[in-house]
Amino acid sequence: MKIITLNLNGIRSAAKRGMFEWLAAQDADVVCMQELKAQVGDMTRHMLNPEGYFGYFHYAEKKGYSGVGIYCRRQPDQIIEGLGIADIDAEGRYIEAVFGKLSVVSVYLPSGSSSEERQQVKFEFMERFRPHLDRLAASGREVVVCGDWNIAHTAKDIRNAKGNQKNSGFLPEERAWIGDLLTGGWVDVYRNLYPDAEGEGYTWWSNRGLAWAKNVGWRIDYQLATPGLGALARTASVYKDRRFSDHAPLTVSYDCSF
Repeated sequence: MKIITLNLNGIRSAAKRGMFEWLAAQDADVVCMQELKAQVGDMTRHMLNPEGYFGYFHYAEKKGYSGVGIYCRRQPDQIIEGLGIADIDAEGRYIEAVFGKLSVVSVYLPSGSSSEERQQVKFEFMERFRPHLDRLAASGREVVVCGDWNIAHTAKDIRNAKGNQKNSGFLPEERAWIGDLLTGGWVDVYRNLYPDAEGEGYTWWSNRGLAWAKNVGWRIDYQLATPGLGALARTASVYKDRRFSDHAPLTVSYDCSF
């Protein structure tokens, strides 16, 4: 089973940059997308259902903002759109595809970098999302939560750890929150496979300066899995040969079918 997660920074922009041509050659079973920046009326037929895939989306109410989606080779048994929390769901941040005893989630945590107000929104999201993650972990099913978590967990996950300790995405409270998920049983699949990897695991680079050219990156896109599924992960890679957005796709292959 191959799962890809990618923050598109706009599905229309990513399409123009060749994302769908690349995707057609990946033979992925499930593709989790974040930051669609589109509503249903903006989506072409190909964006809604690329050849060989069923597409499902949770759009933000605000135009050109947020939104998540999932492409699936196999039609899911159930799609769960949103968390049932009105203000979070208005921003289009959660969608879950259920296949028997497996759930694949696409999630997009808020960024707090634009203002103190948005950082508080991020903290509130984290607080309210945690019980849902706990319920998923205790469900007795295998789950993988893919997406842009907007948090770099450790110094290995960011090029300039010292200079970013007071910046959103690397704040102590954010890092502790991710750490608590991992000590509570969730598996950071990439880090579990490659415990010592640093620069090659980055998935986001600022558009400012020469961040991409100098690989001044952050690893903020994760696949967090329940232990049983996490143990079946065999390879993980970040694709950097072409750029479809300011993020790079993270692909994980699991030794199982779905």
